[in-house]
Amino acid sequence: MENEFKSIDEENRWSPLYGEIRFKSPVLPNKIAKNPENKNRNRYRDVNPYDHSRVKLQNVENDYINASLVVLEEAQRYYILTQGPLPNTCCHFWLMVWQQKSKAIVMLNRIIEKDAVKCAQYWPAPEAEVLLFKETGLCVKLMSEDVKPNYTVRLLQLQNINTKETREISHFHYTTWPDFGVPESPRSFLDFLFEVRNSGSLGPEYGPCVVHCSAGIGRSGTFSLVDTCLVLIEKRKDPSTVDIKKVLLDMRRYRMGLIQTPGQLRFSYMAVIEGTKSLMVSSGGQNFRRTSDGLSTEDQPLKTDGKQTEEIYNGNRLSTGQEQIETKSEQFNIPQAADGDARSSLKRRARDVRKANTAHKVQNMKQKMHEAERKRKRWLFWKPYLIPVGLASVLLTGAYVCWKFYSL
Repeated sequence: MENEFKSIDEENRWSPLYGEIRFKSPVLPNKIAKNPENKNRNRYRDVNPYDHSRVKLQNVENDYINASLVVLEEAQRYYILTQGPLPNTCCHFWLMVWQQKSKAIVMLNRIIEKDAVKCAQYWPAPEAEVLLFKETGLCVKLMSEDVKPNYTVRLLQLQNINTKETREISHFHYTTWPDFGVPESPRSFLDFLFEVRNSGSLGPEYGPCVVHCSAGIGRSGTFSLVDTCLVLIEKRKDPSTVDIKKVLLDMRRYRMGLIQTPGQLRFSYMAVIEGTKSLMVSSGGQNFRRTSDGLSTEDQPLKTDGKQTEEIYNGNRLSTGQEQIETKSEQFNIPQAADGDARSSLKRRARDVRKANTAHKVQNMKQKMHEAERKRKRWLFWKPYLIPVGLASVLLTGAYVCWKFYSL
């Protein structure tokens, strides 16, 4: 796999390879998504679920939601790939999570990207108590929020208002993945992926994990592809037997357009290769293991020869000196110095700045949308008068020309 990656890289064949995948991808019916009553439930006109694999809402008049069930039998992975909810589909989104008995939601986009709203905020902010969705009889409560450098992990409580039944939903939000782009490094992405995997939320004992970005095909497809390939490598014990291109084509039978750019395809290969190395190290009895926070040492100390040795794990260097002590301190929550409060304060300040920036951008977008709506209403007001006014202008002009002609 690594040799294949190097060969494609050296020959600059990512665009032709991506074009080949698009050419071989199936084109299946998606008539339900194009029904007039469903158009306002689609974020993008050209991204629609196939009829055969779309998720159907239960016990409602209209069962449509822009979401697809992707099934990978050998890997025992089941994902619901969906678009970022719209303001009018947040209630449908949570109804789907409840009915499908999903344990986790993986969100790979930000609310606002490139000055455009890419997703409605379908979970409550820290200052809000709950979000209530009367249409579907559900409410959502934020239980906890853990902000990390590249992602945020939230614990949400989803309650059925009628039966009072509650469920805990893990919300994994990757916050540094640009639209149509790739994460800054496979390592940061794999830290996020392994956190999701370590939670157990992707296992077959729960309902399908809900994965979304803005359209539910680019970043969502990358996440699902890398995770599936790593599962297959673990099962088969032989990375050379896993054909990433074939796995992607299999996934595209369930949802159109998975992986949107040659760059995302290249990154998927990189992440699978680096992830495979991590799995091989962890299964080979090495002195490092992966925890929910990233890398940590095993309980028994490393054997050293008195010199400062380094263990290399997935591109991370951990020395046996002070860095090992710091890792242990982080693992067992041992305070290291008085600057912990300062770091927490900086994190809070950064979070407040992000919130303020987001609020400002949302306000700007609302103003733009309000102005566009005003222009649209003005146009609708004057539209009926345009034809009569135009005809009157033509008649008056003709009459004036005739009068001038006969008066000469």
